[in-house]
Order: sequence, then structure tokens, then C-alpha cells
Amino acid sequence: MNESSLTAESTELVEDLNQLTDSVIGSAIEVHRALGPGLLESTYEMCLCRELSIRGVRFERQVPISVVYKSIKLDCGYRADLVVEDSVLVEIKAIDSLLPLHDAQLLSYLKLGGWKVGLLINFNVELLKHGLRRRVLGLVEEIRL
Repeated sequence: MNESSLTAESTELVEDLNQLTDSVIGSAIEVHRALGPGLLESTYEMCLCRELSIRGVRFERQVPISVVYKSIKLDCGYRADLVVEDSVLVEIKAIDSLLPLHDAQLLSYLKLGGWKVGLLINFNVELLKHGLRRRVLGLVEEIRL
């Protein structure tokens, strides 16, 4: 495979991921508009799943994340809130404010699960754009948020 076809593949992958995250963010905005802040994380998760279903977006809930330590796969009880189209990890929060710890958690989950893109969505904000973070692992960031 030559360099130009790798670049074309990479560009197509980035475009697909951008489109997918746009769809997830649009769904989250719809949920936030309908419910507002102040509810439990589990409520936002269920409603976001419903909205993704309405839009025909495939996802899995509470996906186990294993830790490989010294060549042994361990189930340490970690779970991804949502994995969308086998590509985008979504972590949902309903907290006062996002902290660096939450970014670290998202990045760790991305590494452990082998995903490239993660969304951290905090629904406990007045405007959802203030509760959105997108992190990319191992790809050139050509993302807008």
C-alpha cells in the first residue's frame, strides 16, 4: 500500500469518526434539551440510548473493559458506558464539573479498549457544549467541537 492510499484511508477514517461523533453529540444535545441538568447519570444514559436508536445508530451499553497485566487478561470491573458503532467510546457524567481525572479515565479506557475516539459528556450543565470533551488516541486530530 502506498503513502497516498494510506493518507486517503486515514482521511476517510477521520471523516467517518467526525460524522459519528457529530451524531452522538447531536443526540446528546437533544436529550439535554428535553431533560435539562439535574438528573442521574443512568437516566441520561438510557435516554441517550433511546435517541441513538431513533436515529439508527448502533451502540452497546456497559461494555466490559479488561486490563492486560503481564500477558494476563484481568476483569477489573471497568465498563464503558457506551460504545457507538464499535468505534467511539462515550462516557456519561452528571456531575458539578469535569476534572482532569475524568479525562485521564477516558484516555485510559481508550487505550485499554483499543478505541481511537472518546466523548466525555457531562449532562449537569446549563449548556451541553460546556460539558463536552472529545479525545483522540493515535490519530491526527482533525476534529471540530
